[in-house]
Amino acid sequence: MARKEIRPVDAAGQTERPWWRHRWPWLLMLGPALAVVGCIITIVLAFQSYGDQAIQDGGVRRGLHVSPPAQDRPGHRPGSLDYKGDA
Repeated sequence: MARKEIRPVDAAGQTERPWWRHRWPWLLMLGPALAVVGCIITIVLAFQSYGDQAIQDGGVRRGLHVSPPAQDRPGHRPGSLDYKGDA
């Protein structure tokens, strides 16, 4: 025996199409999908172009944080790591 598929019927008596056959869900999903693709492209280009770029201004890199050189920091006293000046 063949199993018959039951589909919802609208007010006019016609069977409704499934959601993926309508145009509006795809239009609503297009914006976020394009944003994800653009983000992936941006990340790939950033790593390909600037992934291994050296620090040029003499800063110190500790993990992901880049600090300016010690002699350029205001209130720096040689031999002191956390000197904030006379406040």
